[in-house]
Amino acid sequence: MKNLLILLVFLAMAACDNSLSEKEKQEYANKGNEISQASFKALSEKLTEQMKLGGPAKAIPFCNVEAIPLTQQLSEEYKVTIKRTSDKLRNQENKPSERELEIINNFHKLISGKKEITPIVEVDSNNNKHYYAPITVKANCLACHGEVDEFVSIKTDSIIKSLYPNDKAIGYNEGDLRGIWSIEFKK
Repeated sequence: MKNLLILLVFLAMAACDNSLSEKEKQEYANKGNEISQASFKALSEKLTEQMKLGGPAKAIPFCNVEAIPLTQQLSEEYKVTIKRTSDKLRNQENKPSERELEIINNFHKLISGKKEITPIVEVDSNNNKHYYAPITVKANCLACHGEVDEFVSIKTDSIIKSLYPNDKAIGYNEGDLRGIWSIEFKK
């Protein structure tokens, strides 16, 4: 009877173990990297197309209406939940969870300490696997996310403010941390 009780306790503890092996972490990191790169490519191709058609005046309304549906379409395609979030939001629908904000803040601390930031793979208390990776500002992002009057024209700023009255996603420089990719793998 005592051995059976010990076995049951051991099995219960094993069932509650939400950790991943190094091999599993690497597999989820590879999948997350693939998905975030494909998502970035899809979004940037559409934005580049809009910029060529009419600059920020075309790209900003596109982002306002099409960015989240495009991300949702990719989520369905990859059978995950894909989110782009930041501590300086433009679209309030991208508001970070408490954990996402912790990760963003940790990435800022690492950058301040001149340390490398790398993607994170972890398991939450519900045994859901998550991938978080930094999004950094590229030179071509500055037309809509840079300093007003330096990179962002007054006209562009007024378009942004008309579509995103609570916008905080401005004032960046190339290489700054813009936010994170947050990918949750469905069970």
